[in-house]
Amino acid sequence: MLRAYGDGTLFGEPYGDGPIHVVWLHGWGRRGRDFAVCATNLADRGVASVTLDLPGFGASPLPTVAGGARHYATLLAGPLKDLSAGRLILVGHSFGGRIATVLAATHPEFVAGVVLTGAPLLRTGPSGAPPLQYRIIRALHRRGMIGEQRMEAARQRFGSLDYRNATGVLRDVLVASVNESYEDELAHITVPVALVWGEHDTEVPVAVAERAQNLIHSAHSLRVVASVGHLMPIEAPQELVAEVEKLLG
Repeated sequence: MLRAYGDGTLFGEPYGDGPIHVVWLHGWGRRGRDFAVCATNLADRGVASVTLDLPGFGASPLPTVAGGARHYATLLAGPLKDLSAGRLILVGHSFGGRIATVLAATHPEFVAGVVLTGAPLLRTGPSGAPPLQYRIIRALHRRGMIGEQRMEAARQRFGSLDYRNATGVLRDVLVASVNESYEDELAHITVPVALVWGEHDTEVPVAVAERAQNLIHSAHSLRVVASVGHLMPIEAPQELVAEVEKLLG
């Protein structure tokens, strides 16, 4: 059953009894229920956790101000501090992994460790200029020479799938997030980090995890799971549970 956190700004589903030890942070366009199997397995082992719907996804309301993962970390910091009297293990998939990385770097007082999977932590290279046709339409729109309807049609034609599916504040959040890179946060993490990557993750290739690993100075590991793609929480939840249990000791 969903429960409200942070004065109703955040919703999530708790699993297990007793104090919360683990928080699960989902990917872009997904929901906390992606981690239902993981959380159930931990609860069966006597470890309580909560699967959160990030702001603007699932049951959680949209943020009032657009911002990337760094802004989302600020939004989550207060509610997470209130979740448990102890320090938390954060498990972040994709966009959730960006947020977990920022939280680990900026709030080690309540983060005990991090498990990351399929997280686009570093830019893979220059994104390149948008197609000429799109740039022309955008320039004309800025000058008021074409309307919003035609501009949106161009966004739908030339934008990524995530961009096309996002609207309003969430579209601004997406744009802010894809322009962030987390070299500084990775270098400042002081808690243990486990990177668990799908061998066949084409959205965020293993090479990104390898580059990120080289920037982390705290205790860390990288494990590549054979025959798994980007959706580790769905495809191989037991792999995430195993890493959480290692961090819990």
